[in-house]
Amino acid sequence: MINSAKKLNLPLPRTLMRQGCQLLFAAALGMSMVACELNQKQDKIMHQKSASNILGNPDYPAISYGGYRGLVRQQQPSIDQLKEDIRIMHAMGIRVLRTYNMQFPHATNVVKAIDELQQTDPDIEMYVMLGAWIDCAGAWTQTPDHTQENYAANKAEIERAVALAQQYPHIIKVIAVGNEAMVHWAASYFVSPKVILGWVNHLQDLKKQGELSKDLWITSSDNFASWGGGGPEYHNEDLNALIRAVDYLSVHTYPFHDTHYNPAFWHESRHKNADSPEGTFAHSAEIEDSSKFSGSVRLMAKALAYSQNQFAQVANYLKSIGVEKPMHIGETGWASSSDGLYGPEGSRAADEYKQALYYSAMRAWTQKANISCFFFEAFDEPWKSAANPADSENHFGLFTAEGQAKYALWSLVDQDIFKGLTRDGKSIEKTYQGNEDLLAEDLLIPGMDPQTNAVE
Repeated sequence: MINSAKKLNLPLPRTLMRQGCQLLFAAALGMSMVACELNQKQDKIMHQKSASNILGNPDYPAISYGGYRGLVRQQQPSIDQLKEDIRIMHAMGIRVLRTYNMQFPHATNVVKAIDELQQTDPDIEMYVMLGAWIDCAGAWTQTPDHTQENYAANKAEIERAVALAQQYPHIIKVIAVGNEAMVHWAASYFVSPKVILGWVNHLQDLKKQGELSKDLWITSSDNFASWGGGGPEYHNEDLNALIRAVDYLSVHTYPFHDTHYNPAFWHESRHKNADSPEGTFAHSAEIEDSSKFSGSVRLMAKALAYSQNQFAQVANYLKSIGVEKPMHIGETGWASSSDGLYGPEGSRAADEYKQALYYSAMRAWTQKANISCFFFEAFDEPWKSAANPADSENHFGLFTAEGQAKYALWSLVDQDIFKGLTRDGKSIEKTYQGNEDLLAEDLLIPGMDPQTNAVE
């Protein structure tokens, strides 16, 4: 742990070296068009970085992204809406986006939006980790069969991912086979490692045959337990073969959820001079003196250590089977609101201040360690729990669905990073009207009376 609080500053958008389309006073219009096309190709070459150049590079922060505004995914965001979001994420320094499936037009349209933006503004540098969803037979029914896969659906999903990666190799740098598709608590759809291994080997074969770029990395994105960090029920030769087959491990870690499911680490011990999480940003003197805020700092130091330990458990498993392989964090996040397990009557984990602490600490740790961290997520997505707007699943974004910047990003608003940018016509403003006193009203600490701050 780092015993001093620091403010994390994500890399700001950089002015990339480019030639652009310089229309010289040529005698023939055709000559000018040829020159423009050549310069556009040179602009794209500048963004022709491989996954090995991007992953683990602190200049390329990553984030999970869903651009859905509505209550159902059938209500797809338009290309123009996706472009708005990409410009916002690019302004805050993000350079890699993670999508989750090819079942809807969303992922394809995200890639198209990036490509169109780059044609008009080559300074837009953005890459994609493309997800392909994998299901077991009978997934999402009362009788899922975890011993078999839904081969027809999975095959079609992989084919869609391959086709898009072939069309946009300058943007798509990773294909992830499955999302939390092996962890056993994904009871509606999980499959065995053997299923994931089959599709990973298929994609690796396409690389060898020249059907996919040799620089494209293949992985699966799953909970730390599924990658060997869990109990012996996950340890088998198919998993070991999968670890050897992927180009890197995409590991998920969620201390947020474990404030309920494994809460031993989640308690406020009021020790003076307790370590603060690395990357904790500065705040006002009034907040510094508040027991609720200082208590949050100590709690989030424990949350950071919890994630680091889960990551280390996977690394230890790799050592135990004699494998050296890159590891990155494919997903982690912290919800800013909850009316259920993580809210006032639950673990009291969900609020914007704790989310900001966790985001800042995770960014600082992973960038220093050359680990890519796909933080979940950029924007709130109301469809995730449409029947209950207050559910934590709807509140993992660093921005609200309306485009307000949560506390983690208030400093970027102060720096005018989002000046001139909008989401659905609304400029980027702070939540809580930028008032820390209002934010503090929603800040709860386990074991502390919310009115008096006294130990309960």
